[in-house]
Amino acid sequence: MNLEHINVLITGGSRGAGAAIAKACANYGAKVTLHYNSNRVEAEAVASQIGDKCAGVIAEDLSKPGAGARLWTKAKTSAGEINALVNNAGIDLVTDPYGDDEQWAEGWAKIMAVNLQAPADLCRAALVDFKQMGGGRIVNMCSRASIRGDSIDHPAYAASKGGLLAFNKTIARGAAGDGVVAYGLAPGWINTEMAPTDPDVLRAAKAEIPLGDFAQVEEIGAMVAFLLSDLCRSATGATFDINGASHVR
Repeated sequence: MNLEHINVLITGGSRGAGAAIAKACANYGAKVTLHYNSNRVEAEAVASQIGDKCAGVIAEDLSKPGAGARLWTKAKTSAGEINALVNNAGIDLVTDPYGDDEQWAEGWAKIMAVNLQAPADLCRAALVDFKQMGGGRIVNMCSRASIRGDSIDHPAYAASKGGLLAFNKTIARGAAGDGVVAYGLAPGWINTEMAPTDPDVLRAAKAEIPLGDFAQVEEIGAMVAFLLSDLCRSATGATFDINGASHVR
């Protein structure tokens, strides 16, 4: 598999799945631009591991208005013509409908900004450039929750990822004529810092996974690298479930 033709911007690339995606893409020859929110030390550590395949390390708080468009402009300034985008960054906060008003309002606003508005703005900027370039590639990190829903105290997360999944399908259908392909990933639990640590919660989470364990970040990286390779462009618009058969459609 060869990604030497790929110049990709990866959001949330300083740790977890984002870092694994960056390393996998670089290992196959892609030029990688890493976005991070606040932890520059971790981002630079990933960049160091990637070496000369890293085209830049860029900070941007995706919860702020206009962050997506700003990030795209910065990335192009740093890396030149970008032909692939991976929207990996995301947050999850409690938005309990039975909780207090402030938690509800603030949680929905921040989650929608980071998980939906910023990725949408990045996709919009990418689509404009990709149309002029004659094509491009987009991978949007959605979630198992975007398909089956989530627990009652995390409705904003499920709604944001469901919106992103619908947007991804729309891009695939509407921009194919411009040479753009778009893929959705819908993982369940991934073995990252966001995974549960409480023993009882951990046992319950793994108990519903027939395969018996969370997905590993390397699996996410491998899947994204494959999708960016152009080896199966006809899969555009598809959503890839990576959840150990915990939700089978």
